[in-house]
Order: sequence, then C-alpha cells, then structure tokens
Amino acid sequence: MIKKGLNKINFENIKILMTPRITLQTLLNIAAVILGAFLFSIGVNQFMIPGNLGDGGVSGLAIIILYAFDISPAISTLVLNGILLVIGFKFLSRRGMYYTIFAVIMMSIFLGITDSFVIQTDEIMLNVIFGGLFLGLGNGLVIRIGATTAGSAILGRIVNKYTDIKIANAILVFDLMVITIGLTVLTIEQVLLTVVAMYINVKVMDFMIEGMNPKKAITIVSQKPEVLGKLINSEIGRGVTMMNGKGFYSREENDILYVVINKSKLTRLKRLIKHYDENAFVVVNDVNSVLGNSIA
Repeated sequence: MIKKGLNKINFENIKILMTPRITLQTLLNIAAVILGAFLFSIGVNQFMIPGNLGDGGVSGLAIIILYAFDISPAISTLVLNGILLVIGFKFLSRRGMYYTIFAVIMMSIFLGITDSFVIQTDEIMLNVIFGGLFLGLGNGLVIRIGATTAGSAILGRIVNKYTDIKIANAILVFDLMVITIGLTVLTIEQVLLTVVAMYINVKVMDFMIEGMNPKKAITIVSQKPEVLGKLINSEIGRGVTMMNGKGFYSREENDILYVVINKSKLTRLKRLIKHYDENAFVVVNDVNSVLGNSIA
C-alpha cells in the first residue's frame, strides 16, 4: 500500500512538472511577436517594395530575389531564415529561439497576407520614412522580448553576445552588406534612399529596445549627503544608496549617493540638489533596464 501510494505521488509530481505553464507574460510576449511581425510586413509590402526600395538582412535578400526572379518574399524569407535559425540555435538561448521560430513563421504568413494591401503614394520620401518606421517598430517589438525576426537580427544578437557592440549597430553593418549586393538590381538613387530608410529603422529599433525605459541613474557627490539622502527619500519618494568614495587629488573621503528615478522626476531632483548644495557634483546616466524595487 505504501509503495503504491509513493508511486502515485511520484507519478503525479512528474505530471505536474511536465504540464506547460502559460503565464500572462508569455501571452504578452506572443502578442508582441505577432504585432511586431505584422508591422514589419507592412513596412516591407506597403512601403519598401512599392517604392522600389531594398532592405537589409534576409528581407533585403528576399526583395532582391523578388526583383530578379519574381519569387514572393513570404517564401524566400522562410527558407533563408530557416538556414539562419540552424546557425543561431547554437548561440542563442532556447527560450529566445522558440520565440524567434514563431516570429519567422508569423512574419512569412503576414508577408503573404499583406501582399495584397495597397497604399498609394507618389512621394518616395513617404515610402522611405514610413518604411523605416514600420520596420523599426516591428523589429524592436520582437527583439525587446528576447527574440528576433531572424535574418541579420540573429547575427546582431550573436555579435552583441560576445562584444560590446549594440544589436542595432551590428544589424546596420550586416544590412549595409546586403544593400551593396542590392546594387545588382537597384539604381544608386534607390540604394541611397534605402540607406536612409535603414537608418530610420535602426534608430526606431534602438529606441524600442533601449529607450522605452524612462529611468535615469543619478550619482551625487555632495558635502551634505545625509540631508540630500533624506530629502530624496521624503520628497522624491525613492530609496538611495550611499557609497564611500575618496577624491584622487584631495584624498578627502566623501559619501556618494546613488539613486534611480523616473525621467519625469529628474528636473525636480536637480532643483532640490541645487537648492541645498549648489556645489554638488551630479552625473546623470541613461538606464536600459531596472529589476527589483528601489534601493534603500
């Protein structure tokens, strides 16, 4: 009886462990991938291709193949991304790869669906600006959750993993290489306009990945650290970390305050510091991400 009971418990435990858990964050990530793939497809089908422009990465190669052999980007992107997924599987996290595979499939589906959508415009700069905007929004949404739209984005994440180069900058280098190949089917003018669209793409993507967190890290060197620390606690409502420091030239020891605040409170904090210590040395840094609660 006891043995049977233990076996039953073990079996139930294994069953629980094997049951997949779908959290709210997982659903939000899936929604971000779907929206990102859709926006990316809109950028390609409704702005880049109608403007006879190119693109970077796999989508750029797909557009070149379209111009040269009239093969749909929905098909060529799926094939080319499949090859890169095999390479990226060795370098990227398993979780990120699963999302990337899903993103590749959704992107190919949306490239096929949105192929029939028509946005008429006679102004090429509208294609350049909005093409770059939609590509950047789509790429940024997908990369922000730890996935990619494959293509040069996979190569960009690999470079970012082993170097200090930003993902967006690494992608730009790979994309420019594809644009060079595009000279076989595009004019110099079309290539230059494509470079402008790619620049917009990178800037929007960079903002989506790193600039959506409205946090600022403030380092304060003051002769009144106790006063400022209490005021930041009470007036700004943030915890403060106090660190020991020493001046290199004067050799005087000073307490250094470190606090992370919302960007909206930065001006208020600067006024507070200036009012109580005009000689305080203040450094403001951008923060890409913040985990946990305020530091006390």
